[in-house]
Amino acid sequence: MTDDATYPVLSTTVLDATDVRALAEFYRQLLGLHYRPGDEPPAPGEPDTADWLVLRGGSFPLAFQQVDKLPVTTWPSNDVPQQLHLDMTVPDTDELARQHERALALGARVLLDRTDDPDEPLWVYADPAGHPFCIFVG
Repeated sequence: MTDDATYPVLSTTVLDATDVRALAEFYRQLLGLHYRPGDEPPAPGEPDTADWLVLRGGSFPLAFQQVDKLPVTTWPSNDVPQQLHLDMTVPDTDELARQHERALALGARVLLDRTDDPDEPLWVYADPAGHPFCIFVG
């Protein structure tokens, strides 16, 4: 390859979900993101027919695609591999503890507690749809 080569640009990470609104709301609140114009929740009493939602405000958009079925990972067992996970960092262990409580309150489920690791304390969670994600000091 030459120095003037062009490459694709990663523009969005897309997560499958059996309830796109619920999963989008989880990540919207966890990461402080906002809906792309037109993707906001419907007015009270109106049906939510969304099958694709996009959140913005981070490094790049995070999108959610409706699927009928979604096998939940069995990680750390490989019976159903995780296939993808999201990594998130916080500046210190105090913030890690604060974000841990927020993640649980929003519906995350703990998969692994490695907060005693002196080099890289972290938590591994499953989001409400079962997708793994990590929050670690970085």
